[in-house]
Amino acid sequence: MVSTPAPRGARAARSGPRRITLLGATGSIGRSAADIVQQQPERFVVEAVTANGNAEALAETAKSLGARLAVVADPAAYDDLVAALAGSGIEAAAGAAAVVEAAARPADLVVAGLVGSIGLAPTLAAIEAGADIALANKECLVCAGGLFLAAAERAGVHILPVDSEHNAVFQALDAENCGAVERIVLTASGGPFRTWTHEQMRRATAAEALRHPNWSMGRKISIDSATLMNKGLEVIEAHHLFAAPAEQLEVLVHPQSVVHGMVVYADGSVVAQLGAADMRIPIAHCLAWPERVAVATPRLDLTAVGTLTFEKPDSDRFPSLALAYEALRAGDWATTVLNAANEVAVEAFLDGAIGFLDIASVVRDGLDRAAGARVENGATIADTLALDAAARRYAAEAARRRTVLVG
Repeated sequence: MVSTPAPRGARAARSGPRRITLLGATGSIGRSAADIVQQQPERFVVEAVTANGNAEALAETAKSLGARLAVVADPAAYDDLVAALAGSGIEAAAGAAAVVEAAARPADLVVAGLVGSIGLAPTLAAIEAGADIALANKECLVCAGGLFLAAAERAGVHILPVDSEHNAVFQALDAENCGAVERIVLTASGGPFRTWTHEQMRRATAAEALRHPNWSMGRKISIDSATLMNKGLEVIEAHHLFAAPAEQLEVLVHPQSVVHGMVVYADGSVVAQLGAADMRIPIAHCLAWPERVAVATPRLDLTAVGTLTFEKPDSDRFPSLALAYEALRAGDWATTVLNAANEVAVEAFLDGAIGFLDIASVVRDGLDRAAGARVENGATIADTLALDAAARRYAAEAARRRTVLVG
């Protein structure tokens, strides 16, 4: 039965400012969240901000938000961070353990905006510390969804989905009628190659794949959008967030990126969330939930859009989506392998080592190799990371074989 990740009315509106921590403060999600905080300074107090290695940008963010702590994951950037924070009174720290400690500091809400498996341990630490999570890190659910949701239930905290599609479904779900949900629909823009032929896609360059028609995103997620793997990963996330089986999760290609998600009910009603293609909208919804906050974002003008179109995804040209459904049905081990192999394949493509169509082939090889090795997903973050590492080795070997063939 479908369920909501955080039932409406489960948390009363706060009378004072909400204390928040931003994990990945210099990335696209972190910057958007910081913009919202700066627009509503009376509603938020920032406890900590973290980044991977950009000490100067992190220091500027920390100072502009009045954060108490700034942590850079790369120890080599610590001296630069200290220098950039000189005279501000903001505490500085560095290293992976320091990021985990920052996530566990007292906060009402932690924005999990770290990209990749490095976000697993800090996000789990925030959950165990009792903070609600505004989740933008796919790996937490794709690689360890059962583990994270069980931890959230034990801690009594809420997982609030930041991704525009999941946030749309969250807004459209009626907590009192989850048992009457027939289907959950996630929309996809189709990416830059929606109308390209198979032969054109075979010759596609990284620059062309990074040219998303609607959204401004990081390099990895832009490539995932071009292959539709991003939508496949979102299907897996939706399975965990909404307790929905694969059969209830549908993807529709919607080039205008106006309708972000829909819920189809048993009586035939379809409830959809619409909005401009601006990540500050779902982020603001999570930061203020269960209230809503005024944010200076573009307003949707349907008369300017004019026409909304929808189409079925083409699994022949975009096999990554089918691979994600296959992994979801196979179990947690397969979704962990899928994610890791895809990261390796995307990096190889961006480096020019393999072609665009090779991305899905490398992921396929990684899944087959893992299945042959009879791998299993464990019950801890360490187990998951070990499986993640093994999957990366399998995928790297597959990518090297294809590099030789291409060469």
